[in-house]
Amino acid sequence: MINRYPLWKNLLIVVVFAFGLIYALPNLYPNDPAVQITSESSSISVSERILDKAIAALDKAGIEHFDEQLINNYGLIRLQSRDDQLRAQAIIDTAITELDSGYVVALNLAETTPEWLKSIGAGPMKLGLDLSGGVHFLLEVDTSAAAQQKLQVYSAEIRQKLRENKLRYRKLSVDEDDSLLIRFAKESVRDEAHALINKEYDEFTLVDGQLEKYFTLSLGFSEQKTKEIEDYAVRQNLTTLRNRVNELGVSEPLVQRQGRNRIVVELPGVQDTAGAKRLLGKAANLEFRLQANAKSKGGSQRFKFKNDQRGYAELEKNIIVTGQNVSNAQAGFDENGFPEVNINLDTPGGKMMHRITRDNVGRELGVLFIEQKTRLKTQVADGKTVKVPVRTSVKEIISLATIQAPLGNRFRITGLDSPGEAAELALLLRAGALAAPMHFVEERTVGPSLGAQNIELGQRSVAIGLGLVMVFMLVYFKMFGLAANIALTFNLVLLIAVMSMISATLTLPGIAGIVLTVGMAVDANVLIFARIKEELANRMSPHAAIHAGFERAFVTILDANITTLLVAVILYAVGTGPVKGFAVTLSIGILTSMFTAIMGTRAIVNLMYGGRRIEKLSI
Repeated sequence: MINRYPLWKNLLIVVVFAFGLIYALPNLYPNDPAVQITSESSSISVSERILDKAIAALDKAGIEHFDEQLINNYGLIRLQSRDDQLRAQAIIDTAITELDSGYVVALNLAETTPEWLKSIGAGPMKLGLDLSGGVHFLLEVDTSAAAQQKLQVYSAEIRQKLRENKLRYRKLSVDEDDSLLIRFAKESVRDEAHALINKEYDEFTLVDGQLEKYFTLSLGFSEQKTKEIEDYAVRQNLTTLRNRVNELGVSEPLVQRQGRNRIVVELPGVQDTAGAKRLLGKAANLEFRLQANAKSKGGSQRFKFKNDQRGYAELEKNIIVTGQNVSNAQAGFDENGFPEVNINLDTPGGKMMHRITRDNVGRELGVLFIEQKTRLKTQVADGKTVKVPVRTSVKEIISLATIQAPLGNRFRITGLDSPGEAAELALLLRAGALAAPMHFVEERTVGPSLGAQNIELGQRSVAIGLGLVMVFMLVYFKMFGLAANIALTFNLVLLIAVMSMISATLTLPGIAGIVLTVGMAVDANVLIFARIKEELANRMSPHAAIHAGFERAFVTILDANITTLLVAVILYAVGTGPVKGFAVTLSIGILTSMFTAIMGTRAIVNLMYGGRRIEKLSI
């Protein structure tokens, strides 16, 4: 019979609406402000002793808290208000540092979604920094350390060139004032080295002098080269941070340069802020070196094993390749079930590794893990309390294995403590090494950047717009307007459900997209109902008019929505930040409104008029 859907189509609509209702439900449960305690090492879990110390410090400070718990390898303490978060973080950080400095205390937003919803994968929609906030980091790049690292690279090259040209030197070292000092026993040799270096390198300022009985060359970077190194370090760190943020799976993050040597990172709606802080600021790298023996050239260095099981080992100073040559890294398990990291090197790194290992089969190859740690130490200067970054470099051997055959651009690293450590090392290598260490200058949760009043006005605009549209539809289209209003309500539910499922971030521009979606959804119904009125005016029967109105208006509705969808896709492709947020909301809204305005409204109209004889329509 006309104006009746088959059973399967009605069931489909009911299932979709029920699905949307369930997955939109978590948004009714707001997040709790919280403080999270995580170890700097992914292989170490937070203990009850650390959590108890943090709780005792909060109790002493009179800060209300609840639901303290250890989850996986971190501790979480929920607070009553966001105003308490910053105070609680500072208090806990001070208290825990007295016990152990190897922990990160970060701000968090703890979910309150019921477990039965979590069990089916339902979670709340993420809100942008301009609505409910997220985490804001301001990091400062240590450009001086970048210059030191570059000098270390040049020192190895210059050492090799001096040996190739048989120019004997007493000592070659990198000084703390960012200069390379070479000492010679003879002035003639010093002059030859001066000419050689001056010919090969134009980035140095060379100043010759005399220190005690040794003739010296002091090499410092030119002003232009120094700026190039600093700029490269910031740009490389910027790229690495973006890669690490992408690995964290954060929606619509902001990672941008600020000033000469600072980087701003904003992570909207992020949950594991402590993990994010640990991975973003971690300056970790690898160096592959041969174990030193009597024939080693260039000297050796003594390093401790990371797991402390084999004591110490001597490695050559000459570096074969570093983590910067790693093109891909994946964590896995070896044949004995122990964690490992499978490494892929780039072409230059693969060639170098093959050449060195081909000539040294039978010797042991060491993998050196280097981690730059930076902590802010409070000092009093000129009567003011300031925080000064204190850097420490930890170099430990994580693997020392015999070279059985020449290696290429693919091999594996074993000797790791845990699968978590292997996964974190793989992530850091995959995302790229930091060109220079960084420290956190500022960390805060970001509240509504446009103010609570603007947020309230944004929510009110949606409510007022929705209310006026519903009143208009009821007054102008009567019972058909009621059907459209019911479908419009379900459209909003579906929109929120889909955004929650795909972890889209809602911002103030996104709210504007929702308002536009409301208008577009009603616009489709207005076209349909206006067509039904025309058919009735042409003396068509009520059932035939309903059928013709929905069928004949469909093409017009489809054309209008497709063109709008294309514009939304283009906005997402070329836009950034808030523009992308608007485009995402608009795109999803177009798809859900097409479903609810056509199929949803038709099902409700069929329920009201289908299957029975009618003489007049309430429209």
